[in-house]
Amino acid sequence: SLTACDLMNQGILALVSSIGCTSAGSLQSLADAMHIPHLFIQRSTAGTPRSGCGLTRSNRNDDYTLSVRPPVYLNDVILRVVTEYAWQKFIIFYDNDYDIRGIQEFLDKVSQQGMDVALQKVENNINKMITGLFATMRIEELNRYRDTLRRAILIMNPSTAKSFLTEVVETNLVAFDCHWIIINEEINDVDVQELVRRSIGRLTIIRQTFPVPQNVSQRCFRGNHRISSSLCDPKDPFSQSMEISNLYIYDTVLLLANAFHKKLEDRKWHSMASLTCIRKNSKPWQGGRSMLETIKKGGVNGLTGELEFAENGGNPNVHFEILGTNYGEDLGRGIRKLGCWNPVTGLNGSLTDRKLENNMRGVVLRVVTVLEEPFVMVSENVLGKPKKYQGFSIDVLEALATYLGFKYEIYVAPDHKYGSPQDDGSWNGLIGELVFKRADIGISALTITPDRENVVDFTTRYMDYSVGVLLRKAEKTVDMFACLAPFDLSLWACIAGTVLLVGLLVYLLNWLNPPRLQMGSMTSTTLYNSMWFVYGSFVQQGGEVPYTTLATRLMMGAWWLFALIVISSYTANLAAFLTITRIENSIQSLQDLSRQTDIPYGTVLDSAVYEHVRVKGMNPFERDSMYSQMWRMINRSNGSENNVLESTAGIQKVKYGNYAFVWDAAVLEYVAINDAECSFYTVGNTVADRGYGIALQHGSPYRDVFSQRILELQQNGDMDVLKHKWWPKNGQCDLYSSVDTKQKGGALDIKSFAGVFCILAAGIVLSCFIAMLETWWNKRKGSRVPSKEDDKEIDLEHLHRRVNSLCTDDDSPHKQFSTSSIDLTPLDIDTLPTRQALEQISDFRNTHITTTTFIPEQIQTLSRTLSAKAASGFSFGSVPEHRTGPFRHRAPNGGFFRSPIKTMSSIPYQPTPTLGLNIGSDPDRGTSI
Repeated sequence: SLTACDLMNQGILALVSSIGCTSAGSLQSLADAMHIPHLFIQRSTAGTPRSGCGLTRSNRNDDYTLSVRPPVYLNDVILRVVTEYAWQKFIIFYDNDYDIRGIQEFLDKVSQQGMDVALQKVENNINKMITGLFATMRIEELNRYRDTLRRAILIMNPSTAKSFLTEVVETNLVAFDCHWIIINEEINDVDVQELVRRSIGRLTIIRQTFPVPQNVSQRCFRGNHRISSSLCDPKDPFSQSMEISNLYIYDTVLLLANAFHKKLEDRKWHSMASLTCIRKNSKPWQGGRSMLETIKKGGVNGLTGELEFAENGGNPNVHFEILGTNYGEDLGRGIRKLGCWNPVTGLNGSLTDRKLENNMRGVVLRVVTVLEEPFVMVSENVLGKPKKYQGFSIDVLEALATYLGFKYEIYVAPDHKYGSPQDDGSWNGLIGELVFKRADIGISALTITPDRENVVDFTTRYMDYSVGVLLRKAEKTVDMFACLAPFDLSLWACIAGTVLLVGLLVYLLNWLNPPRLQMGSMTSTTLYNSMWFVYGSFVQQGGEVPYTTLATRLMMGAWWLFALIVISSYTANLAAFLTITRIENSIQSLQDLSRQTDIPYGTVLDSAVYEHVRVKGMNPFERDSMYSQMWRMINRSNGSENNVLESTAGIQKVKYGNYAFVWDAAVLEYVAINDAECSFYTVGNTVADRGYGIALQHGSPYRDVFSQRILELQQNGDMDVLKHKWWPKNGQCDLYSSVDTKQKGGALDIKSFAGVFCILAAGIVLSCFIAMLETWWNKRKGSRVPSKEDDKEIDLEHLHRRVNSLCTDDDSPHKQFSTSSIDLTPLDIDTLPTRQALEQISDFRNTHITTTTFIPEQIQTLSRTLSAKAASGFSFGSVPEHRTGPFRHRAPNGGFFRSPIKTMSSIPYQPTPTLGLNIGSDPDRGTSI
């Protein structure tokens, strides 16, 4: 103000000032009081963006200040650009020299639109500022701060912006997916190139620009005035380094020169004002109003374009240029003009990055993954060459790369984990690589969870996800006695007991009411024969014991009906057991798994499945108790007992032990389908509550374009083709059967009848052993039994009648003998009579004992009288002398039956005349009575 007063005392026509807003108000008051035209050129400190000075204009007649520089339109430009980019969350950095009140209008408008905006002042010592951030922030806070830096607006001078960009890039606070906007009127072409060189990601620069004549020869001429070539040439280093305020000073002087010239031409010149500002009664300049009007009506086309004033005393002519780069990691990449803005027409041009539409050629993405069949697998690992990968997720990534044109590099997460939050708030695994900006994309069997979405972005799901259980199929053990499988052991025991019981009852019924045996019957109703007959009828082989009583026949009728039903049921059930093996596992769902404790189960420690079961199991409001039961099993010994570190370890544990593995159903289905032994089956939920997605850095520009392409793949069926490639419908193994079942009939193998052969072999061995035992016993006791050739049978009933007739004969002198027992022995017959003679002889002389003779097949069985030789041991002669001899009954099976006569007795015998039969001459002839 003092300097201006000194100038006024010397005499001036107008006052030109290039100062800040602080002094502008004082000069405005002085100029208004003295009526001196005041042309104000706002100057910012060290190239910092301007803030609105807010000069008061109460009365136009008393306002002698004109603003040469256009109003500050930063609020309008920033709002238009941020809206075009659809930002919802960003941070504004400003330096110490900037008055933050200059963007108050912008902050109010974005707040009304619901945008999340943060403010931070950048200190002069940027390095110290960044170091302090790392020292004071925890890892979790630092990660959130990194996320905030992905979208930022820099309002600072170019030199400070360069230093700030360098520091944040070198300290890895930003990645190539970040997008920063630098806005400043005082940015020249050199500053633009340097800012682009030091930044990564996407950079947008907003600066004030001035129109340049198309005709090169006319650039340095402004009417009758010629401008120095160092100023009019845009490529000249001097013009590049000149501040915008100096350009406006040049044009202001040119404008005043034209106004003074016009005054002279109009001969309305007023003497220069020689005023004293200090005096209170000092009068203003009389020619001030006229000079002000002349200046306002005039105009000039100078270095800043058209310089003219509106009715409010401001310069309306201003143009902003919007420059931008594309996303990428390359430093020093090119920059292009995206559009321009002016107060009249607004934004001209499109700020959309064309490379993110359908063309990402030239972009190289760093992809982090975790090996998980069949999503990501190593297909080729040649020493000295990068590994090649294959799998369902790799196919999806390759489809995106083919359509969008980008390239990618894959590496496996160092700890081979998907990622989980740590105690200090950081993340490990695949998610940690994205959080720390070491990777651009994460892809594998990665599920979309709320915790993960807090730190990274996900595309739309490309496959549904559900929890499944992998179990080992029940092994088909070789059962040698599969023929006994149709009946339970208790039923077999009941049948065996029934055979013994019925056999005993049959014997008792015959003992109480003895049956009448037919003449020539070869059997008897002993307990042995009864048991044998009942067993033979049960196995449908018949029997030899005749039962004539009504009670016995009723008993046997019921037994035969019982045997028919049992044998029919056994036959039908045996056919079913030999055709289809019916072994059912008790675990057919997650509910079944949670209810049992015989088979331990677990999952991968600190995985998404582990966290899902933990949250559900520990939630007291969870209606389904299944998760709480599962959590108790999984959390045994703090999770170390039943859980594994990797999914491959869980699969091996199922294959070689008693264990069930809870994991992603898609992974388990692939393992079960491709198992060489088909030893696995899976169970799980049918409802998919989540899905698999591609993880990107938080706020990544690729999320939308990736999601759009995934939806296109699903709509046109390409995604289903990729699924069928890794999960074929007709696989070699059955996923849902707990055992291997025969779908079609086939030939039965030896395993099905091994038990039958074993029973037969046991019977043969036992019979041979008993035969040897009988042989040994007979040799020890001595053979009193004739050979099989001489062993003949006797009709006991006929014999008993004959014996009784002898004992009751009045003429018999042997009534005194007891007939309680008779032991009969074979009798040799010395001579064989003729047929006629044999027919005439039927009884023993005077005894009436009938003998039945068994001779070779060519001779019929005939009745004969005993010869003297045959009756050895008896008394012979004419005198009534009697001899006794032992008799014995030979059983059909080679044993000896006890006859009803209990004691040994003598049978009277009288010799008969010799008939001349040479019976004894045939050693093969014999008689048993």
